[in-house]
Amino acid sequence: MNGNRSTTPLYRKLGITSDSEILVLNQPNNYIDFFSDFPSKVIIIEKRNRQQFGFIHIFVRTMSELESLYKTAKTSLKKNGILWISWPKKTSEINTELDKFMIMKYGLDNGLVDTKVASIDKNWSGHKFVYRLKDR
Repeated sequence: MNGNRSTTPLYRKLGITSDSEILVLNQPNNYIDFFSDFPSKVIIIEKRNRQQFGFIHIFVRTMSELESLYKTAKTSLKKNGILWISWPKKTSEINTELDKFMIMKYGLDNGLVDTKVASIDKNWSGHKFVYRLKDR
């Protein structure tokens, strides 16, 4: 890695821990392929069920995807959970109508607060959202 890149493993940046179940929606490829290292005993769920999750990661390219998947994710998110919303970077070749400011505003306008931004890979960025302390 060059001097500008973090050596922290992606799973740690995102907050994925061993022995957890995570919900991943609309991922562009096999989710595990984003990671060079991954915690043990993590179960990746790819379809929403009635379960509540402490970690949810959604991938969006359009405002309609953001609206739909955010609603699904928020209803499945534990009050102390983490929601990552990923969108294509401007430097990627993936068409998108979204940018980080639209993602941040949408989350804030719809009941969560953003706490972190991370690079997922060369094509995807992510914004981390959680419930406000008063709403937990």
